[in-house]
Amino acid sequence: MLILHSCAFSLPRPTILSQISLHDSNPPFSTIALSIPCYARKRRFFCTARSRSESLNTHDLDGQIDDEGDDENGFSGRGRYTGKEEKDYDRDPEFADILGSCLDDPQRAQSKMEERLRNKRNKILHSKTGSGIPVKVTFSQFNFSSSYIWFEFYNTPLEKDLSLICDTIRAWHIVGRLGGCNSMNMQLSQSPLDKRPNYDAIQGANVSPTTFYNIGDLEVQDNLARIWVDIGTSEPLLLDVLINAMTQISSDYIGIKQLMFGGSEFENWKEDLKSEDAGFSVHKI
Repeated sequence: MLILHSCAFSLPRPTILSQISLHDSNPPFSTIALSIPCYARKRRFFCTARSRSESLNTHDLDGQIDDEGDDENGFSGRGRYTGKEEKDYDRDPEFADILGSCLDDPQRAQSKMEERLRNKRNKILHSKTGSGIPVKVTFSQFNFSSSYIWFEFYNTPLEKDLSLICDTIRAWHIVGRLGGCNSMNMQLSQSPLDKRPNYDAIQGANVSPTTFYNIGDLEVQDNLARIWVDIGTSEPLLLDVLINAMTQISSDYIGIKQLMFGGSEFENWKEDLKSEDAGFSVHKI
């Protein structure tokens, strides 16, 4: 609450003195002097506020006024530009040409837009790059303690495909090494679906652990690849997990023709081929 107190008073008329200087080198001019008494001490203003939050703040008021009326184009009600960038269509002349012909020739604009969509279809729609044919899984004297796992692709895998496969095998090895694939402790998957899930921690702790002992690096020759594994214990669940993951990769990303467990030889694999120029490469797991 503001309380203003002022004293009513009247000011006498100012005395106007006119004086002309004749001895100055400059052209004569009139000098007017105003004589006004000072009554600054006789007029007082008393301002009180209930709290500090009620104090007047002109800066906040100006900020509220400036923000009012701002539109989406970046201009405020006073006409100033707030700094929002406009779209630069000069970087896409093709799109600018389509927009420019919308009003003059709508049919031409529509045909050019359809042509643009056809040309850029691969960048807009991403289809599966894998194969719809199921992966052929075979076993050839597979030994859980020391064996190769062979991969045969329909085409030579790209760097991104090999990176995905290595990440999948690395995750598979980590889960297996931590005992995550233990078919002796599958309480939830073997429990009835119509009942509330229940887990017995004591039973899970007393199950014999399974550990993925060791794994080698992924070796690639053109469209063939292999990796050496030492799973240690005979745990078929580990193999099921890998087969399921590779089946999905084959369907969505890179087609896998065959996945073979075991065996020291595989079709066109050459043991003496170690040159990168000939298509050989090693990928760390």
